[in-house]
Amino acid sequence: MTHHTYLGVLLLCLGLMCPLVTGIFMDKLASKKLCADDNCVYTISLARAEEDYNAPDCRFINIKKGQLIYVYSKLVKEKDSGEFWAGSVYGEQYEDHMGTVGYFPSSLVSEQHVYQEANKTIPTTVRNLQKP
Repeated sequence: MTHHTYLGVLLLCLGLMCPLVTGIFMDKLASKKLCADDNCVYTISLARAEEDYNAPDCRFINIKKGQLIYVYSKLVKEKDSGEFWAGSVYGEQYEDHMGTVGYFPSSLVSEQHVYQEANKTIPTTVRNLQKP
């Protein structure tokens, strides 16, 4: 192969990998969320899935009808968006004991037990972490 061919193949490979490097833009689900604490780590409630749900992208979780979900935050609904909650589900296998965390439509679940009120409004923007 000539140097021009190698250069062409290299540019083609870089062009194909470009979307992987730059990422794919995803619409923001909401600007604010309701949590029980400032870091949204405490469980708000326990919900049960009323229907199956297949996650459309990596921000969401798959849920199966009857599955229990621990809810950590509730996105504040905006004009054209659906209402989503963030939580974790636990699989039947031992290796799933850490759970899978992500968003799911609140319309597909029923709250079984409220542990504490989600009375803190937190922006969903990424916070800059500063070193102490």
